[in-house]
Amino acid sequence: MEPTRDYPLFGGAFSATLPPGAIDISDLRPIPDNQEVFCHRVTDQSLIVELLELQAHVLGEAAARYHFEDVGEVQEARAVQVEAVQPILLENLALRDCCEEAWVLSGKQQVAKENQQVAKDVTLHQALLRLRQYQTDLLLTFNQPPPDNRSSLGLDNVSLPPWSLGDFEQLVTSLTLHDPNIFGPQ
Repeated sequence: MEPTRDYPLFGGAFSATLPPGAIDISDLRPIPDNQEVFCHRVTDQSLIVELLELQAHVLGEAAARYHFEDVGEVQEARAVQVEAVQPILLENLALRDCCEEAWVLSGKQQVAKENQQVAKDVTLHQALLRLRQYQTDLLLTFNQPPPDNRSSLGLDNVSLPPWSLGDFEQLVTSLTLHDPNIFGPQ
């Protein structure tokens, strides 16, 4: 099994530890400048890191719910269900010096893939890191499609297991800011 690796994000302005088998989607298709998107080499799992404008009108747990529901709207989800929202201890974050509050949310969204009619329940885990000094909400999303929706490419399934919540937690806690100029003049 290949090891986890630190990976530069947003042109090196950030870095984070990615789980084994992460493929940078920007090598395959255009991705918006405010996103970094990775997919699992074998399953349909994905990880997304987004730099978003700070939504100052929502506070605390409501901010995590706001972003979850916003993703549901963008994905044209037929149903959105929040299962849990909990604070993240800032001391566990590499970004603890510039993050004022952090939340993790787990939920399900019923979405259909492109060109498909049937909607499936996709489990989403999101971490929201609020960087007020940079007027930024940093949203990390771990998409876990249902098990029957995973690609089956034979032997690779044995050598590269699906990502876990521990892999997502490592991504969130390892996220490090190297160049604050990414946020523009302060």
